[in-house]
Amino acid sequence: MIDSKLPNLGTTIFTTMSQLAAETGAINLSQGFPDFDGPQALRDAVAHHVATGHNQYPPMAGLPALREQVALKVQRFYGAQVSAEHEVTITPGATQAIFCAIQALVRPGDEVIVFNPTYDSYEPSVQLAGGCCVHVPLQAPAFGIDWQRLHDAIGPRTRVIMLNSPHNPSGALLSMADLNRLAELIAHRDIYVISDEVYEHLVYDGVAHASVLACPALYARAFVVSSFGKTYHVTGWKTGYVIAPAVLTRELRKVHQFVSFCAVTPLQWALAGFMAAHPEHLDELPAFYQAKRDLFCRLLGESQFGFTPAPGTYFQLVDYADIRPDLSDVEMSLWLTREHGVACIPVSVFCQQPDPNWRMVRLCFAKREETLRDAAARLCAI
Repeated sequence: MIDSKLPNLGTTIFTTMSQLAAETGAINLSQGFPDFDGPQALRDAVAHHVATGHNQYPPMAGLPALREQVALKVQRFYGAQVSAEHEVTITPGATQAIFCAIQALVRPGDEVIVFNPTYDSYEPSVQLAGGCCVHVPLQAPAFGIDWQRLHDAIGPRTRVIMLNSPHNPSGALLSMADLNRLAELIAHRDIYVISDEVYEHLVYDGVAHASVLACPALYARAFVVSSFGKTYHVTGWKTGYVIAPAVLTRELRKVHQFVSFCAVTPLQWALAGFMAAHPEHLDELPAFYQAKRDLFCRLLGESQFGFTPAPGTYFQLVDYADIRPDLSDVEMSLWLTREHGVACIPVSVFCQQPDPNWRMVRLCFAKREETLRDAAARLCAI
């Protein structure tokens, strides 16, 4: 029998809940993907590039045209200049980018600090690199950093701190003050940062996203990861990118070339052309998703669930303590799916040691209006 390198892992909760939703006919608000397509012009561009022969290997680091568009976007949104050639790498998905960054940095015995609730791909990637995760709980209900606990968690073996803002699953945001404080905390230590910013353009209520790219002291020791799939409503394309100083990018690319070598060619051509022709898409995205958040929250206002509108991402946490406090969040998720036809994600799966007082599940509002209305009606009927 094989000696598993990840003995405690099985099928992810996202796959499990999506399968259950399909089996029961429930509305799937669990896994984070839209139930609508990306822009027509973008989809047409893919067909065009497939038909015109852009189907062979691109450069390992990504098409120069797409990397240049990423660099231009970074300058426009964050006032930072990055080298398209030496600091931007296109990857087949943000998860792969995070994996490669971790493999490039983490050595056997190293510690990586993650904040609970934490996205589920981080820890397995660290374990495969021979490291271990140190879990620092965020402070509910706002899910901010507990700076004293972070300070206490940093030790001689700390190699990486994982950031995630906007935060999955809570939607919480880091501020520039937070980033500057972190930069001061690790200024004289050999510690790196991996910043998962895949929801960077899904920030609401007039707030600007605080990116590590806009914090020079942190960027000097950071990998910053984002996702075309999230930004352009095409999660199944599994195309993302990572930006890092040249010295770190060289190390990342050493790993990337032997994990996937490259991302899909016609998708890169299509994205490069669409970004150049339609920069307004990024400007309009916050309002597009805020309208969905506001509609969903307004509809849920008639329910027995408690919540505060998420400041970012396309996820909404809801508290069910007034409905079924006797159920764990895993049990509640199964009950909602099977008995009320709405699939969700339990928050405890994002935590090493969940707070026993939490009674929260995560709902995805990246859906058509009719889907949100139908789901909300079912939830309000409980």
